[in-house]
Amino acid sequence: MKTNQYANRINMKLTILLFTFFLLIMSALDTSAQTPGRRVVKHSNNQNKKQANSINVKRTSYSKSGNDFVFNVRGAIFKMKYVEGGTFTMGATSEQLNDAYDDEEPAHKVTLSNFYIGETEVTQFLWKMVMGNNPSRFKDDNRPVECVSWYDCQTFIHKLNSITGRNFRLPTEAEWEYAARGGKKSRNYKYSGSNNINTIAWYFQNAFDIYKEDRNKDYGSHPVKTKLPNELNLYDMSGNVSEWCRDCKGIYNTDHQINPLYQSNCTSHIYRGGYWKYGDRGCRVSTRFACPADERLDYMGFRIVMSE
Repeated sequence: MKTNQYANRINMKLTILLFTFFLLIMSALDTSAQTPGRRVVKHSNNQNKKQANSINVKRTSYSKSGNDFVFNVRGAIFKMKYVEGGTFTMGATSEQLNDAYDDEEPAHKVTLSNFYIGETEVTQFLWKMVMGNNPSRFKDDNRPVECVSWYDCQTFIHKLNSITGRNFRLPTEAEWEYAARGGKKSRNYKYSGSNNINTIAWYFQNAFDIYKEDRNKDYGSHPVKTKLPNELNLYDMSGNVSEWCRDCKGIYNTDHQINPLYQSNCTSHIYRGGYWKYGDRGCRVSTRFACPADERLDYMGFRIVMSE
């Protein structure tokens, strides 16, 4: 009988000791969990994805510089120049003399709203940061991207808009010509920024001429901003590479138009500005070209526009 009582007391004490030990362990764990810097948080896959997306967003920024916007997209910096809207004469104006082609006539009045346009053509570096590839023949981060179709440009713009949250697009043909002429600051030059094409453009005589001794050195497109800008501080709107526009090829008439965009009976799209292997006549501010939207040529690039 005494043996049983003794055994029960031993079991009771062991139970109390084990319970006390258990309480001490639980208390220690609770204190550790509340200690700053020691808390562990498990993230779900969705949370990890959100963090990854936030990192990409942080790599894209913009700032204002006067009336202009400066964008930084994954390290590629580009400026969008403000263009005040107004009314101008589009087409075969008097300074074009006898160089105008038939499709530049008749000259006619056009009124445009304010917009922003790229200071330069889209560079290969910006294209790579957005698209992850470089289709250009003349590889150089600071040269304009080329060998891109009109459709390729739309894909690039869609991705750029997704990255930046902005609404970039190709310029209309009227916006392009208005900006090339210098907008409200126009001095009525034949080319974009001067009547002396050699100061503002890479074209046949200085970038392609097969009779030049240094042809291999100068052949092809050139880095942007290596010639003088026009009245709006836009570079290479004459020469270097041609630039796709939003419009299909249309026929001019004498009507005064407001923010025109021609998209009817589309068999080809407009591109403007001349290019590195074209003569001076093709680099004038009013010269018009057009070709199918799926063409990829080593002298065709583009410049982007953003509405106000």
